[in-house]
Amino acid sequence: MVTYFKQAYLEIANFIIHALDKLKIEEVEAFVKTIEDIYRQNKKILVVGVGRSGLVGRAFAMRLRHLGARSYVLGETITPSVEEGDLLVAISGSGTTQVVVAAAEAAKKMRAKVAAVTSYYDSPLAKTADLVLYVPGRTKLASMDDYFARQILGIHEPLSPLGTLFEDTSMVVLDAVIAELMKRLGKNESDLAKRHANIEVP
Repeated sequence: MVTYFKQAYLEIANFIIHALDKLKIEEVEAFVKTIEDIYRQNKKILVVGVGRSGLVGRAFAMRLRHLGARSYVLGETITPSVEEGDLLVAISGSGTTQVVVAAAEAAKKMRAKVAAVTSYYDSPLAKTADLVLYVPGRTKLASMDDYFARQILGIHEPLSPLGTLFEDTSMVVLDAVIAELMKRLGKNESDLAKRHANIEVP
């Protein structure tokens, strides 16, 4: 019997819906406009993230490629070098993921722009970035002190562990960004389908 399935489903879905009120539209506009400018200048967009945030980044890079952007996932063997004027989209809920922060710092040294997708403005990643797209989320396990406090107060752990809320919300936010870019670039679903992979391997 799936006792917690519906409860977890609603917890995640409701968080994503209410997260819209916490997003700053001016940040979304700056993020979209930056990608649009990079696209029109035929510069590269490189995406980096670790773990599940990395999977969200891959999905975003894939849709950007479907739009016709020169998008790549950092760390892949076919990813080209970062050059001046390129854009690095760095995804980390905590903003402290070492690989992601190091990539952002390296991109800055190459005079590329850095856009951080994170939950923390005061994180190393956010401080390195040229622009921040704040996405709310419970990004890490609570501290041991918080754990014992919850036990005493009878507060239970959420049903969306670790960075689930940040990762799922980021996925929806970035998919909505793609929808906005489609309209601004005059693209439709048929245009995207033409660039979709037509050879699939198991």
